[in-house]
Amino acid sequence: MSMTYVIGSECVDVMDKSCVQECPADCIYEGLRSLYINPVECVDCGACRIACRVDAIYYETDLPDSELAHLQDNAAFFAEVLPGRAAALGEPGGAATLGAVGVDTPLIAAMPARNIPAH
Repeated sequence: MSMTYVIGSECVDVMDKSCVQECPADCIYEGLRSLYINPVECVDCGACRIACRVDAIYYETDLPDSELAHLQDNAAFFAEVLPGRAAALGEPGGAATLGAVGVDTPLIAAMPARNIPAH
């Protein structure tokens, strides 16, 4: 299994998207409340982690214990059939072409809403 970068809870309700602009593999997909890195499409370059302004991205071996659930959850976003969808996303081959998915994994959907001040 290849190693990958993981987006954690700091992204929920923030979705800064600075990571998306830096990703050369176009493998960061938009859910409803969070972004997700496709572990198969990720090329492990780390550009997303450096660009993330909210420190929400970790290399999978660097995940703090409080964020470990997000490793499985990022993969589940692509491997499992999400609510309201007919099939799993799999490897769509690029987030820009697919656009916003508009749904999250049950883990993210169940997280309490975070009040983020408007810029």
